[in-house]
Amino acid sequence: MSRKIRYGMVGGGRGAFIGAVHRIAANMDGQIELVCGAFSSDPDKSRASGSDLYLPPSRCYGSFAEMIQAERALPEGERMDFVSIVTPNHVHFPPAKMALEHGFHVLSDKPATYDLAEARTLQSLVKKSGLLYGLTHNYTGYPLVKEARDLVHSGRLGKIRKVVVEYPQGWLATRIEASGQKQAAWRTDPKRSGAAGCIGDIGTHAENLAEYVTGLQISELAADITAFVKGRKLDDDGNVLLRFKGGAKGVLHSSQISVGEENNLNLRVYGELGGLEWHQKEPNTLLLKWPDQPMQVYRTANGYLGAAAKAAGRTPPAHPEGYLEAFANIYRNFAAAIRARLEKRKLTKEDPALDFPKIEDGVRGMAFIEAVVASSKANAAWTRLDV
Repeated sequence: MSRKIRYGMVGGGRGAFIGAVHRIAANMDGQIELVCGAFSSDPDKSRASGSDLYLPPSRCYGSFAEMIQAERALPEGERMDFVSIVTPNHVHFPPAKMALEHGFHVLSDKPATYDLAEARTLQSLVKKSGLLYGLTHNYTGYPLVKEARDLVHSGRLGKIRKVVVEYPQGWLATRIEASGQKQAAWRTDPKRSGAAGCIGDIGTHAENLAEYVTGLQISELAADITAFVKGRKLDDDGNVLLRFKGGAKGVLHSSQISVGEENNLNLRVYGELGGLEWHQKEPNTLLLKWPDQPMQVYRTANGYLGAAAKAAGRTPPAHPEGYLEAFANIYRNFAAAIRARLEKRKLTKEDPALDFPKIEDGVRGMAFIEAVVASSKANAAWTRLDV
């Protein structure tokens, strides 16, 4: 098949943050092209945003419903192949549902939906349709996160005992949502964000990273979440004890009131034989720790790395790769999986094209959010994940 994979975007118009990140990521490897969009709930703003991106006026739609219906009516050789959803949380489910019902694959920003009930419905729709659904937990796209996962799965660290994952930020240390700051406004609004603020926004990234690298699933948790900033309706800080299936224990904390912190996502995994440590602020370095030898330092783009880490890298050693490239790996793999479908090639579960977060990860993320909120309301009582 000698063409690019085509997509339409829902959200991400003028004034948006994450939409531009998605477009850069999608474009990075030259495999995907943006052909249409419904970039805003305001039809005029949507069309103006499409014009900014030099899309033809006929493919700049006033709503996602209009886009999906119109694209479905186009010949197969012209219509989009998948929908990219880059809206606030409460607008994740409706376009995803409609896209799947009209035969389009879906790649959505996280968390998957507004609540767990929507996520379960979406899971059923994905299964019924047989279509692909991906979730942009982009931190799983880093080369050395993939190397960490493969090291754990190879058994080199032995049976995993402890997992420590943290994601502190400081940008919501004051009530900036009251000043009209767009990104803060919807993230702190329960009508748009859902049951949680910080936990839903970045705590789910920490949860997903821990499960992706270790291959272990959180079975129950004890959580204490707080809205420190006066007048804020949703949590801006959370501390969670974790119990994993198989016996490992863990600690997860996420915070958006940790003054001076940026996107300081960190992961530590300790097994019977060794441990590893990875920091998002220094993503091209992975530390391996042993009881009887010096600490090892792994770096991206070196020959000693495994196949998954090598495939996820793009530049020679010491040339920085980071957030956008990791995001692009999610898009590249998702597009490769669509291409295989179009070419009627079957993929095995181990195929790199299927290495992207899926609807099951989305359901687990929503179950994590609801368990955290329930546990905190019950004075940090141990609460099982409803999955």
